[in-house]
Amino acid sequence: MATTLAGVIREQAATNGDAVAFTFEDIDTSYADLDRASNRVAQGLAAAGIGHGDRVAILDHNTLDFFELLFGAAKVGAVLVPVNWRLAPPEVAHIVNDAGASLLVVGTELLGVLDAIEDELGTVERVLVSDAPAGPVPPEREAYAAWRDAHDAIDPGIETAADDVALQFYTSGTTGLPKGAMLTSSCILALVPTANEALGLGRDTVSLVVMPLFHVAGAGWALFGLCNGARNVMLRGVDLPAILEAIPKYGVTDSVFVPAVLQFLLMTPGVEDTDFSSLRTIVYGASPISEDVLVRSIETFGCRFVQAYGLTETNGAVVLLPAEDHDPHGPNRHRLRAAGAPLPGVEIRVVDDEGTSLPPGEVGEIWIRSPSNMAGYWNMPEATAEAITADGWFRSGDAGYLDDDGYLYIHDRVKDMIVTGGENVYPAEVESALMAHPGLADVAVIGVPDERWGETVKAICVCNGEVEDRDALARDVLAFARERLAHYKCPTSVDWVDVLPRNPSGKVLKKDLREPYWQGHDRRVS
Repeated sequence: MATTLAGVIREQAATNGDAVAFTFEDIDTSYADLDRASNRVAQGLAAAGIGHGDRVAILDHNTLDFFELLFGAAKVGAVLVPVNWRLAPPEVAHIVNDAGASLLVVGTELLGVLDAIEDELGTVERVLVSDAPAGPVPPEREAYAAWRDAHDAIDPGIETAADDVALQFYTSGTTGLPKGAMLTSSCILALVPTANEALGLGRDTVSLVVMPLFHVAGAGWALFGLCNGARNVMLRGVDLPAILEAIPKYGVTDSVFVPAVLQFLLMTPGVEDTDFSSLRTIVYGASPISEDVLVRSIETFGCRFVQAYGLTETNGAVVLLPAEDHDPHGPNRHRLRAAGAPLPGVEIRVVDDEGTSLPPGEVGEIWIRSPSNMAGYWNMPEATAEAITADGWFRSGDAGYLDDDGYLYIHDRVKDMIVTGGENVYPAEVESALMAHPGLADVAVIGVPDERWGETVKAICVCNGEVEDRDALARDVLAFARERLAHYKCPTSVDWVDVLPRNPSGKVLKKDLREPYWQGHDRRVS
């Protein structure tokens, strides 16, 4: 098995070149085609002076260009930085600048974002625009495809190391600034064999890729298929009718969804008449799934369901709840509340505040040691040291416990992070944006239950002086947030208090604020 991302595409092109790597926009691309395209990209990067350790950013919806860039960058030792297209323009600018990207590829649908921030991009020397599928590239812009095809499809033959960083995903920061989680080839590929065994993946898999590629749930899932030489059917995004059409059309066997997508699919017209007989496994995660949605999904899709737990910093799933534990009427029904058991090669500890392991049943912080753990945060040595212990344990910030059988249960969150529809939101970032509103004297942001998204963002605010119409002020606060933050980070509601509860050191007591909203819920995290 290949030990680097560059090795993955080289190996598949040599042994499985005629097989379909991607079906995208009804066009099949073989492994040999993808290898040749990535060679052209690699030559283009090298000609631009981009090489080992340099960052290349992409801002686009799901596109084949992503993988051409990923493998092309890997062939010269460069690092691909996927940027969340849901972010507000100032957030995009921060990430591109923080990464120090010298090349930025932007989809035509997102040119408005580029126009808003282009003057602020301090390190970007070249912008390429992808023309599929939103229309032609404007004549004043340089087209990605023309740039790529101007170079020879010759592998530069540069050897890279397994511990070289290959992907850099940005996670929201507890201090309000996103952090670049650096994933090496070795950590990306580490759990492929064990995941193959657990999920039954192989060359005959037909994988449906719909989750966004700026997440490990999207790019990581596609890489599982590519490592196996399987066919990946990729959509531009979560298009519910297109998902229902693609499954029988292409004989899809496996896919990954967040629970909200499953819930919406169950409500999509035509779902009851769709042929799901090809499906083998649906993996879900990132937020809880109600028993009702789970049972109806199992009945509707008629395949195995596997729950996954992991983080960007662990390169996705490190804990799986297997299909046999998904019977709501079986002897292991209690395990439906569990995140699952660690994959082979993954170690899980639950520790107290001093880092001492706790016995089964006692709640503490979840620590993870895995060959898939990130190398660290880009240019943030202090944050890296805080997140990863000297002996390699990643402090997840989630609280939970292990049972006597080694199953992990998520109980709460040590940090204040909110997960809404599978997206991470850190209150500090939202609070920082809201505090710029002149009508607010103080603000705290919390996650509250939401039937569709698991959690949604709520702002608990203190008025800056007397206000006659708090409802009008609340509407203005929500609009203010939408101008500055990605939509999923914005509060969906505002509540008012005279003063926020704080401890003697001045820290807001978020637990006290959350308590009234979470009463009656077994698990108080998404």
